[in-house]
Amino acid sequence: MIEKKQVVQQEERAVMVGVITKDQTERQSQEFLDELSFLAETAGATAVKRFTQRLAHPDRATFVGKGKLEEIKAFVLGRNISLVIFDDELTGSQIANIEKVLNVKVIDRSDLILDIFARRARTAQAKVQVELAQYQYILPRLRGMWSHLERQGGGIGSRGPGETEIETDRRIVKDKIGLLRKKLEEIDKQSLTQRKERGEFIRVALVGYTNVGKSTIMNLLSKSEVFAENKLFATLDTTTRKVVFDQTPFLLSDTVGFIRKLPHHLVESFKSTLDEVRESDILLHVVDISHPQYEDQVEVVNRTLQELKAFDKPTIMIFNKMDLYEQNTFDEWLADDIKQDILRQLKESWEIRTHGNCVFIAAVEKRNVEELRKTILDKVTELYTQKYPYKSAFF
Repeated sequence: MIEKKQVVQQEERAVMVGVITKDQTERQSQEFLDELSFLAETAGATAVKRFTQRLAHPDRATFVGKGKLEEIKAFVLGRNISLVIFDDELTGSQIANIEKVLNVKVIDRSDLILDIFARRARTAQAKVQVELAQYQYILPRLRGMWSHLERQGGGIGSRGPGETEIETDRRIVKDKIGLLRKKLEEIDKQSLTQRKERGEFIRVALVGYTNVGKSTIMNLLSKSEVFAENKLFATLDTTTRKVVFDQTPFLLSDTVGFIRKLPHHLVESFKSTLDEVRESDILLHVVDISHPQYEDQVEVVNRTLQELKAFDKPTIMIFNKMDLYEQNTFDEWLADDIKQDILRQLKESWEIRTHGNCVFIAAVEKRNVEELRKTILDKVTELYTQKYPYKSAFF
């Protein structure tokens, strides 16, 4: 049977590898690798080098070409590199083949994200969800993965379900997946009961790309202490608080952040946690407007919401980190009237696109928080009138 192993956390020096396909540009590839490096940093690794190769399609045996693999090998040798991370999913045989050449641990983006989730899972539900996703990741890679799982030592990518006997087969993994699903169903029933017991309240859910400031906004609005830090996936478990604005109560939930190339089996495993999104009445879509690719991140979130069948809900776009946006956009010599004109055009363009359902704030500086509170209150009051007219009279 696969047993959990204790992992000693240690910083690892890592190399990032990406393939530039016909569907993406060099710039997009570098953006993906920037994010991969941030993921590695969140997991406790230092990205020391990145390699890219333009290919019509990945090599079936080694993902990148043999020449590029030799180039990576030459760099890894003698530089104390312990980890090579690929930005796309690898098959079990690809992992085994690449490791034979490089003689270091090789993981892909999905494995790295699963590792971060495994680090950050705190509740029983999150732990079961992550473990289920890990086994679903392993299942199609069994043939090439056993040597990968049996490496001595810990580190990133080893925080999986654990060491195994060579003879452990697909049937045992499938049985484990079945047991975890049953366990998750029981936890989900308890969560459903808890949600039903909340009564007739308007439900508001914070959604957005990872690391956009959802938990900071949650703390501002609910005056509670929800864990927040400048790393990816700071929040895994949904946190729900009762909030009262001007004697009008509602339920506010913070949810796990979305990201590009989020492993499908991870989305599947966390769908119960994301029920807060599906069952909400209003979405607060938080955007880090200071990020150079914030519009791409908005699209990623929208696609994930469509997958969750939650895209058509009333939504307020919250453009956060305006302080950083101004720092990144404005030079000291720029005249104030030009700065104001740039900000006005930005706001007007999004007001048109969102039909006026947007607010621009700086959560850390607490800038424009009152306008945000008023915007939320107006929408909550409107929905109370529609859904619970007899109840709204008491507010």
